[in-house]
Amino acid sequence: MAVDNGDAAAMAVAVTGTRTVAPAKTRVTLATFDLPYITFYYNQKLLLYRLPQGAGDFQDVTARMADALGGALAYFYPLAGRIRQEKGDGGALYVDGEEGAEVVEAAAEGVSVDQLAGEDCGEEAEKLMQQLIPYTGVMNLEGLRRPLLAVQFTKLKDGIAVGCAFNHAVLDGTATWHFMSSWAELCRGAAAPSALPIHNRAMARSVRVGLTLPASAEAHEKTDPNGPKKPLVARVFSFPEPVVARIKAAANAALPPGAKPFSAFQSLGAHIWRSVSRARELGPADITVFAVFADCRSRLDPPVPATYFGNLIQAVFTGVPAGMLLGGPPELAAGMLQKAIGEHDAAAVTRRLDEYEAAPKLFHYSDAGPNCVAVGSSPRFRVYDVDFGFGRPERVRSGGNNKFDGMVYLYPGRGGDSGGIDVELALQPEPMQRLEKDEEFLQVAAA
Repeated sequence: MAVDNGDAAAMAVAVTGTRTVAPAKTRVTLATFDLPYITFYYNQKLLLYRLPQGAGDFQDVTARMADALGGALAYFYPLAGRIRQEKGDGGALYVDGEEGAEVVEAAAEGVSVDQLAGEDCGEEAEKLMQQLIPYTGVMNLEGLRRPLLAVQFTKLKDGIAVGCAFNHAVLDGTATWHFMSSWAELCRGAAAPSALPIHNRAMARSVRVGLTLPASAEAHEKTDPNGPKKPLVARVFSFPEPVVARIKAAANAALPPGAKPFSAFQSLGAHIWRSVSRARELGPADITVFAVFADCRSRLDPPVPATYFGNLIQAVFTGVPAGMLLGGPPELAAGMLQKAIGEHDAAAVTRRLDEYEAAPKLFHYSDAGPNCVAVGSSPRFRVYDVDFGFGRPERVRSGGNNKFDGMVYLYPGRGGDSGGIDVELALQPEPMQRLEKDEEFLQVAAA
């Protein structure tokens, strides 16, 4: 038809069709950074809160939180979708759809917050906490069929437990706590998150990688050369700020003038590595590996904004014979960590991506290396600032998923002091018993 605007010249232009264009926001192709985690398990986080007077009853609180969750998913929409695979064997993986997250309500009204959040949290409390978080034992591969986010609200005697399970193929720790803080903001009445997520995976890596997926989690686990997983126990060791400062000072005491000082993370990491190696009673020639899952947002060239929503982590490894690790001074271990982390620059990140894309692999925990101590999470995550409108959490913990022998999660100290660090550690039972009796480790931890 012709455009009639009163101008005879316009009759020369004919409109042949109209359409409405909307952004294709619901489809996100998983980047190379995401794919190694498809055979890990849902990342589980547990936040324990007291409910003060005036907060409302459990149903009122959970209704507000569920409403805010729906609002948060509008911004963090990959968590509302499902993982899909392009047609054909070995197709690329992507997130699509708006099916939503799963929300569960439960009750444990005979259990108090202190029973779970206290310093004397024993084996029974540890087992109970695992019932407060959904999707235990669920591999990220299940995101092809299950929600990518599951939340469980559990009514406690004097509070609420908020258990969350996130599909690790979709996001890392930085993105997890970005989402959690944004959800809490909306629950407190904010019109929008103060920091909006960036969903453009091409900012990190634009290469499309196909994977041949296993038929099931069980089928993949059967291919682990180390066999079935061994029983583990988890404990939390609290290091107040003065103790962290003393560990850091000891690691830096013998450094020559002009040498780069060790950070609190490097010093504490070296202390944990040495202590766990003693508890394992390793022989002098036994190799032990330290791995840290490093955030690569600032390491890329150009850097990627902190609000990038996805996985942007890589494991950085360093290994040494146990005799050298334990026979040397603390600065030896701290120096190895400093060197490995410092050398993981943009070129090293790119080499790792190139290697993976040339030969994609489905990982097992044993790929972390022998006698491993692996650090995930970070004391820099502001986990105790996640306030849904009724105060800070009394304790933040990780669930049983992705806890292999030597896995460590670091959190800021629950007391609120700026330099304190809580160490959540999983070990086999006998080494854990020895660690709990290690005077050198406990004197430092308890001082």
